[in-house]
Amino acid sequence: MTPPPVQTIAREIAARLQQAGFAAFWVGGCVRDRLLRREPQDYDIATDAKPEQVEALFARTIPVGRQFGVVIVLEHGLQFQVATFRAEADYQDGRRPGRVEFANAQADAVRRDFTVNGLFYDPLTDTLHDWVGGEADLRARLIRTIGVPAERFGEDHLRLLRAVRFAAQLDFTIEPATLAAIQALAPKIKIISAERIRDELLKLFRPPHAARGLDLLRDSGLLEPVFPELAATITCEQSPDYHPEGSVYNHIRLMLEKMPADADAALPWAVLLHDIAKPVTRELDAATGKTHFYGHEKVGATMAEEILLRFKFPRREMETIAACVLMHMQFKDVKAMRKATLRRLLMREHFPLELELHRLDCLGSFGGLEHYHFLVAAAEELKHLPAIRPPLLTGGELIQLGVQPGPAMGQMLAELREHQLADEIKTPEEALEWAKGRIKGSEKN
Repeated sequence: MTPPPVQTIAREIAARLQQAGFAAFWVGGCVRDRLLRREPQDYDIATDAKPEQVEALFARTIPVGRQFGVVIVLEHGLQFQVATFRAEADYQDGRRPGRVEFANAQADAVRRDFTVNGLFYDPLTDTLHDWVGGEADLRARLIRTIGVPAERFGEDHLRLLRAVRFAAQLDFTIEPATLAAIQALAPKIKIISAERIRDELLKLFRPPHAARGLDLLRDSGLLEPVFPELAATITCEQSPDYHPEGSVYNHIRLMLEKMPADADAALPWAVLLHDIAKPVTRELDAATGKTHFYGHEKVGATMAEEILLRFKFPRREMETIAACVLMHMQFKDVKAMRKATLRRLLMREHFPLELELHRLDCLGSFGGLEHYHFLVAAAEELKHLPAIRPPLLTGGELIQLGVQPGPAMGQMLAELREHQLADEIKTPEEALEWAKGRIKGSEKN
């Protein structure tokens, strides 16, 4: 049975709370997005019901933050955050309040971060409550803190980065006093845990707002404390012969700008990191006046792993992105590759991601896509050659022919694979005859 729409379920939760005598509103991002005619990703509900009262009204709940008045309500397999109106005080560490007190709706609104996130909406009466000026800022397309910027950012330093993320995501401008406070307090972001910073950056660098996100990160003064390796690309100039766009930063920014809306989640990070080692490998040839970055892909792969480890990325994602960084310079040589070498490249696990990185790499510099189209055609041709993908013989089959496990067997399998990918040996039968010939020749020697 198909569950009701998320909005319908969120309305039912608010209705059940109100029928039990409590106030209940949709709050935050879902209200903001509805007013912007965007589809909300989730719905949060604020109420004067205490956590134990919420738990008594709903059959399935999770007490994720009971001490802060937060309970997750499970309905139709979906999770909805239901939070008791609260006021917060005694922020000590720039991350969390020292004291939480249950309060009324207006007090709950003014303790939130930005005016556009401080709107309350009653879905049963279709009534909007705006105690913080959020509706006017939505119309003006502004990100503004509720109250004094320095105080809001002092309560939770992650809000510095959230302001930038919201401005990029919504295509809003950061209100001048709010921006000035971010620039003044930017170093404080270092206090925040790597996981929380990573989660904001993942949202910041999504298309189609990734390029603007990078610019806002730079303009806000947050790029250096959050991502110093990327900040170093701003002044790293490149040879105009290959990079008419100028600096490595400009190159990365153009690539982010041209990312497709449905980009793989790893692609923005492959873009951000593919040339990350250019500032540390930059060499100026005194004789020619040209700039070189020898080995930047190898150094970059190591740097990429270190950066992603710092941001607490999952190991699998780290390996995928680092592999793209390591291999990206191979694509300029694809037309000169032997057939076997080219086919190995086409059959790499992450080839589609690598190919898209190469396309953006070209579009972010001289713009030529000759090698990209060559690879697309080669990949299409390979699709019609399914026999190429599995090896023609296995180690087990060589053992049956009398070959002992070890380096010699590995060498035979590698040579056979090379012949197969070069279309020199095409069937298992031909492979078997080749192997027998190799064994006989080695016995004579």
